[in-house]
Amino acid sequence: FDAYERKGLELKNGLLSVLDSISEDIDSEGIVKEFIESLASLHHTLEEDLESVFAFDPAAKSRAEVLISYPGFYAITAYRVAHFLWNRSVPIIPRIISEHIHSNTGIDIHPGATIGKRFFIDHGTGVVIGETAIIGNNVKIYQGVTLGALNVDKEEAEVKRHPTVGDDVIIYANATI
Repeated sequence: FDAYERKGLELKNGLLSVLDSISEDIDSEGIVKEFIESLASLHHTLEEDLESVFAFDPAAKSRAEVLISYPGFYAITAYRVAHFLWNRSVPIIPRIISEHIHSNTGIDIHPGATIGKRFFIDHGTGVVIGETAIIGNNVKIYQGVTLGALNVDKEEAEVKRHPTVGDDVIIYANATI
């Protein structure tokens, strides 16, 4: 094995171990295989998100700065992994990922939300994006924005209850939709 193959095998085995430990009702091997196969696509989407930071934020000086110090980019990266798992009905882990990000950044993105490409959260503290929210491409959100829910009964949990935001939209600080 070369170093990349060894790391890939470690990733696969680690993911299988975690998924197998949380549920016997999911196809752990299938999910892990699909996740590994989707890494190139995920990387491409994150590259587009990163590029949107440079398109929108004149304060962004380098890729390294964004990758290391922008809480919005950190939250989006974790969201994209959590969303992949959420869409495959993996229990618990997507919510753990989103709550970890929330506690570390103040950005609360439900893993069930649908977010398009080239998404940018500027500053980020206090951003809330609900489970059934849909966000188009080329969207920028500032701090304090809530894409909140309609008030529905528990029996209506599967009903779309969060807003849809189209393409090429900027939502300024402290807006509630």
